[in-house]
Amino acid sequence: MKFLFKLQIFNSIWTPKSPCRFFSKHCRGFAPQNISGYESPSLYRELPEHFNFASDVLDKWSQMEKNGERDSSIPALWWVGDQGNEVRWGFEELGFLSRKAANVLSDACGLKKGDRVIVMLPRIPEWWSITVGCIRTGIIYIPATIQLTANDIFYRLQASKAKCIITNDTLAPAVDSVVSKCQFLKIRLMVSEGSRDGWLDFKELLKAARGDHNPVKTKSQEAMTIYFTSGTTGYPKMVEHSHSSFGIGMTSTGRFWLALNPSDILWGLSDPGWVKFAYGCFFSPWIQGACIFTHSMLQFEATTVLNCLSRFPITSFCGTPTVYRMLVQHDLTSYKFKSLKHCLSGGEPLNPEVMEKWKSKTGMDIYEGYGQTETVLICSACKGMKIKPGAMGKASPPYDVQVIDENANILPPGEEGDIAIRIKPTRPFCLFSHYVDDPEKTAASEHGDFYITGDRGIVDEDGYFWFVGRADDVILSSGYRIGPFEVENVLMEHPAVAEAAVVSSPDPIRGEVVKAFVILSPDFASHDPEKLTKELQEHVKKVTAPYKYPRKASTSKC
Repeated sequence: MKFLFKLQIFNSIWTPKSPCRFFSKHCRGFAPQNISGYESPSLYRELPEHFNFASDVLDKWSQMEKNGERDSSIPALWWVGDQGNEVRWGFEELGFLSRKAANVLSDACGLKKGDRVIVMLPRIPEWWSITVGCIRTGIIYIPATIQLTANDIFYRLQASKAKCIITNDTLAPAVDSVVSKCQFLKIRLMVSEGSRDGWLDFKELLKAARGDHNPVKTKSQEAMTIYFTSGTTGYPKMVEHSHSSFGIGMTSTGRFWLALNPSDILWGLSDPGWVKFAYGCFFSPWIQGACIFTHSMLQFEATTVLNCLSRFPITSFCGTPTVYRMLVQHDLTSYKFKSLKHCLSGGEPLNPEVMEKWKSKTGMDIYEGYGQTETVLICSACKGMKIKPGAMGKASPPYDVQVIDENANILPPGEEGDIAIRIKPTRPFCLFSHYVDDPEKTAASEHGDFYITGDRGIVDEDGYFWFVGRADDVILSSGYRIGPFEVENVLMEHPAVAEAAVVSSPDPIRGEVVKAFVILSPDFASHDPEKLTKELQEHVKKVTAPYKYPRKASTSKC
């Protein structure tokens, strides 16, 4: 996309050592290329002073659509509902609706640049228009999964000091149950067909909102979004990203790993509350001018996924290893994926056995990617690279990724250590800004010249990285990060629990699951262990997000 080359950052990061074709003959977007042979990631120049993803990327694609330089028959967003109903927005319509959403936020809600807003919505079209509206206005948006309970919502509202929360009628009662304790929350905005006391009606306000909006000027390294992410100890941390870290930093994700062009249609299976959604369902595809496909299903259904891949012209598909583990249990030979040509996985390590089963039944490889909430893509296997089953691929630009020892010395190939990203003398622009209100944790994530990912691994002689395990006790289950402390804390609230310890346990489908070891209070020592285990599981589901509950449990007496 030519306008991106006007930004110095694109001119320098993506400049090859030897001549190559930057543009596909079929479109004006980037042609996917192998990243090997590119200049050192330390050689990029300074970021532009100002950058805004909505005006500098999305509006440019909208203009190209108007000029006939992008095929307008391919939508920017293609949403399919449970009843088969569809919404198809081009970049022009996305721009119009997001400008109206920006006016709802600014005018009707009275929000200003720098204010924080929690967006807790399922996969509905309004998620995209509202989020782009936030970016247009310089409002800091905070994605949240719809699986949160009232306690989770309360913690996030208080920790973030959010002035506004945007959700639907299903979750509004949970917000109302804690609102009296939230002194920072001023506005409740509901996306629903109905109304509710104390809530503004987004759909009605959108109808009345102006369709034009003066773009707010945002600096490249100003805060754009905050994600909550679980750690070993304490409650979830707040990870802040700038306008450039995602809006520019995800270019290599879309161009090299996802290998997208404006003619492609990508379906990324992720929850809007997780950073993987930003990777595969927002920034990366739209930087490339590709179409984002999504289905509204609230829970994963293998047959729905397989039917959609057969019915719709989806060219690229991205899911967690758990998704593939569940899909290969079906008779894939009975489905015809006529358009699908590129399959990807991320969120947790992918076992080679699943890769082999998928390829034997579909004829397609699965290209693995590795990143974190704090980063954009760190490593990946890209088209044109040899796939080594079990490896995460090679370092993704602009990162200099190394395996280091406890003294921050770079280890030779084959030796296990901490997977780390070089941050000195220059901190990569696409790395997170900091942990909000937590300078100690921010400092603890750095060691010598490196940012420490918290993951252990090795690098081989060919530059491929291999995941060994977490350096801490964070549990990776079906792509979700679960902090043991969070679950232990909830278990301790139950009167039956005297002590609790939570660990990871291997699982053939989810990779890992939560296992709880519980020492019972004397008053509950004689209770039926099976019934008590189920009671404790239900307790965790009610108090915190259901994906955190211990699927395995062991109880013992004091």
